[in-house]
Amino acid sequence: MRLLIVEDERELAESLRRGLVAEGYSVDVVHDGRTGLEFAMTHGYQAVILDLMLPGLNGFQVCARLREQRVGTPVLVLTAKDGEYDEAEALDTGADDYLTKPFSYVVLLARVRALLRRGGEPRPPRLRVGDLVVDQTQRRCARGTTPIRLTAKQFAVLACLARRAGEVVGKAEILDEVWDAAYDGDLNIVEVYIRALRRAIDEPFGVQTIETIRGVGYRLVGDRA
Repeated sequence: MRLLIVEDERELAESLRRGLVAEGYSVDVVHDGRTGLEFAMTHGYQAVILDLMLPGLNGFQVCARLREQRVGTPVLVLTAKDGEYDEAEALDTGADDYLTKPFSYVVLLARVRALLRRGGEPRPPRLRVGDLVVDQTQRRCARGTTPIRLTAKQFAVLACLARRAGEVVGKAEILDEVWDAAYDGDLNIVEVYIRALRRAIDEPFGVQTIETIRGVGYRLVGDRA
């Protein structure tokens, strides 16, 4: 899942980015309101973490313009202000939730998960493809009752395929969802992670569930020996 952080405090933004990436999210970071609005309008983010006090456009203005353009991406507002009128204005301009600095990272992460559950089309927290279980809430994977250890990025690639099980997902689509906008490396990085996933979820169990559709992409299917 891809998130956008719009925060002009660079150390805070980088700290949030590192924490969310470690949880398996793909995260873009910008530091002013105009760029934040542009990114939020042109990329398919699952949620936006938006500071209120920003150069260019403030968070109130960014959120209001997103809603004017019928962009329904869930927005979590961050602010150093602590007052009911600021909270009310943020919610009235279209924010979905509000968090006052300083805040607990654990709470922020829980708020993000809640926004992702509410935002857009509902996604079941636990996906099943044959006997493969992908738990998006706990970010865990198992085949039957056997847990499978995956890195955060491996899990993100698997979840991307599991959400569209039975469909062919192109490399570019996987890259867009799992890697951030700053990534400018080789598209074939996707192949590296697909190979690692096969070694983790298929080969030890004698099955072939990640299919390569040559020249197109990959498809996750039910168990095939």
